[in-house]
Amino acid sequence: MLKFPLALLGALFIFPPAEAALPFATAPAQHREVDLTYAAEAVVEAVNQATMAAQISGRVIEVAFDAGDAVKKGQVLVRIDESEARQAVAGSEAEVAQAQANLQNSRLAYDRSKQLLAQKFISQAAVDKAQADYRSAEAQLKVALARVGQTTATRGFATIVAPYDGIIASRQVELGEMASPGKALMTFFSPKGLRVVASIPQYKLAQVRQSSRAQVEFPELKQWVPGTRVTLLPVADTRTHTTRARVDLPADLKGIYPGMFARAHFSIGRAQKLLIPASAVVRRSEVAAVYVVDAKEQISFRQIRLGEPVGQSEVEVLSGLVQGEQVALEPIKAGITLKGKQQ
Repeated sequence: MLKFPLALLGALFIFPPAEAALPFATAPAQHREVDLTYAAEAVVEAVNQATMAAQISGRVIEVAFDAGDAVKKGQVLVRIDESEARQAVAGSEAEVAQAQANLQNSRLAYDRSKQLLAQKFISQAAVDKAQADYRSAEAQLKVALARVGQTTATRGFATIVAPYDGIIASRQVELGEMASPGKALMTFFSPKGLRVVASIPQYKLAQVRQSSRAQVEFPELKQWVPGTRVTLLPVADTRTHTTRARVDLPADLKGIYPGMFARAHFSIGRAQKLLIPASAVVRRSEVAAVYVVDAKEQISFRQIRLGEPVGQSEVEVLSGLVQGEQVALEPIKAGITLKGKQQ
């Protein structure tokens, strides 16, 4: 029986330590069929937007809301002094009372004239005149009643209310100012119905019309939203020869409001593209690069050329990578790891 020293036995069972796993996740570059898109700059607008204007003259005595405030349907936005309108209503009501009295007198005179004609005391001409006076009094009463309705409606114009739930976009009037018919008071919109409007050149119009699908990118928010409907207006701009396209947005979007810049990506076909996660890309000035991890977990920093973004989370690679190569999803950790191995 062979005997080995204890030190030699310990040495036989000592193995080199296994290399630690990388402290970041990776993902492969892979070909996939995606939409070909045409990108056009766009602007957000509200489907329902109105400028509330005065319909009567008077001094503004109440401004209930300011720009940015949310209001409910029927809430009072602005009140105009209705003293003049109230006096007009009182005058028209007095005219109605006078017309009613004239009508009653004319009716009695007409009835008396018919009785006198039967007794041969007056001529038929006198009866005809009494009848004409009676018809004229009837017409005057109808005019007076119509004027009451008109002045009452005008008095109602002194109170401007919200036509639907929405948000005040801007306020064009201050307390104490004089309002006049047609003067803008507030601009109001509903945030539940938003869309973006873009201009499509004629050479792309047929491709956009065939698909009628689009995604909307908000670069400042780093957010992509699928369009619910694409509408091409059947009118071209005479100066630019472009056609306006409307892309409806989903309801109740947060942080998006009229006037914001957007980019509409219209689907115009399908194609195979080499894609990687957008989070893997490192941008230094105008250069794009990724950290590539090979089968032996060796890390290298490689410059690539990018194409168009594909949705919110992926980007097309035109050159610098091939199918199946692994890229680091956390470039900062990958850079730290690479630097540590080089030291």
